[in-house]
Amino acid sequence: MHNPVLDDMAEYAFDRLRALLRDVTPPAGLDPIIMSLGEPNHEPPDIISRTVAGHGDKWGRYPPTAGAAAHLEACAGWLERRYGLPGGLVDPARHVCAAMGSRESLYMAGDVCIPQTKNGGRPVVAIPNPFYQAYYGAAKLNGAEVAVLSGSPAGGYLPDFSELSGEQLRRTAMVYLCTPSNPQGTAAGLDYLSRAVELAREHDFVLAVDECYAEIYLGEPTPGILQACAAAGGGLENVLTFNSLSKRSSSPGLRSGFVAGDEGIISRLKRLRAYGGATIPAPLAEAATALWNDDAHVEANRALYREKFDRADEILAGVLGYYRPDGGFFLWLEAGDGEEAARRLWAEAAVRVVPGAYVGLADRSGVNPGDGRIRVALVDDPATVAEGLTRIRNTLAS
Repeated sequence: MHNPVLDDMAEYAFDRLRALLRDVTPPAGLDPIIMSLGEPNHEPPDIISRTVAGHGDKWGRYPPTAGAAAHLEACAGWLERRYGLPGGLVDPARHVCAAMGSRESLYMAGDVCIPQTKNGGRPVVAIPNPFYQAYYGAAKLNGAEVAVLSGSPAGGYLPDFSELSGEQLRRTAMVYLCTPSNPQGTAAGLDYLSRAVELAREHDFVLAVDECYAEIYLGEPTPGILQACAAAGGGLENVLTFNSLSKRSSSPGLRSGFVAGDEGIISRLKRLRAYGGATIPAPLAEAATALWNDDAHVEANRALYREKFDRADEILAGVLGYYRPDGGFFLWLEAGDGEEAARRLWAEAAVRVVPGAYVGLADRSGVNPGDGRIRVALVDDPATVAEGLTRIRNTLAS
C-alpha cells in the first residue's frame, strides 16, 4: 500500500539535482565546491563536546518528549534576549516544545493545525514561493490546497497576502513564512509581521513563522514574530515560531530545535509528539541547553558570515543580479536558464548549485519565481566561498 498524494508530489529538489548532474563530470584539476546544500560547515562550538562529555551518565535515560524543564527555559530565555520580549510572554512550560531540529516541527505543525475542512471547504495552506520543502509536504499530505505566494522584488520578495482571495482566506488554515527568507535573504519588518498577526487572528488561521536564520543577520538584528505579538499587547494566539541550533550554532548534526507560541497548539503538538515524535538524547539536550544560554559563540559565527558576504560584495558586484541580503546564508542569483547554469558550473567549474526552479512552483500567473535563477549557499570557510564565487562569476558572467 502507498499514499497516492505522496506519489503525486513534486520531486525533492536534491533528487532533481542529482538527476540533472548524473551524466556531468567536473574537471579533474579542480576540487569540487558544494554550494547547493544549506549545511553550515563552520566549526561547531566546543560547548557541545564538553557538555556531552560531562553528562555521559544520562545516555541510559529516556529523555522527555517535550524537552526537559531546563532546556525549555533556555529556549524561552533566548527568545526574550534576542527579541527584547517582556518577561512572562513566553512561559517555558506552556508555550515551548523541543523538537529534533526545525524541519520535524514545521511538518508536524501541519498535522495538528490543518483540519479536514475549514468553513465548509477544503482547507488552504499558503506558503512562500520559493519555499522550504517541509511547508509544501505538510500542506499536501494533510489534504490542503496549496497557495504559493511569490511576492515581488519591489516588496522584498515577501509573500503578498493580497494574492489570497476572500474565499481562500475563509478557508485558510495555515500560512507559513520564513524570515530572513530562504533563499532571497529578506527579513520581514515589524509592520509586515504585525499585519500578518492581525490577519491570522481576523481569519482564524495559524501563522507558522520559520525563523531558523534569525541569528545570521548582516546589519541590525532582524525583527521576529513574537515581537509583533508583544507589540499588539496580547498573547501568542494563532502564532508559532520555529527555531533551530543548526544555523545559529553551526551544529546541524545535533538535530535540536524548538517551536514556541500558541498554548493550545503547543499542547496538541506535544500530544502528537508523544505518539510518534523523536526525542533528542539527554546528553545532547544538555548541550543544546548550554548553546541556547550562550551568545558569544553566535557572535563569532555571525562574523564569519559577514566576512563571506563582504567577499561576495567584491566578487559579484554588478553581475548576476547580486545584492547583499538582510540575513541567511544564500545568494539568489540571476543566471538565465537555471538548469543549464547548474550543469555548466559543475562541468566547467566543479561548483554545485541548485537551479532556482527546483525550490519553487508556478504561481497563479503561471510563473515559477525560481526560473532563471540559481541558489548558492555560503556555508564553507571564507576562502572556499570566495573561490567558489570567483568560479561562478568567471563561468556565468564572463
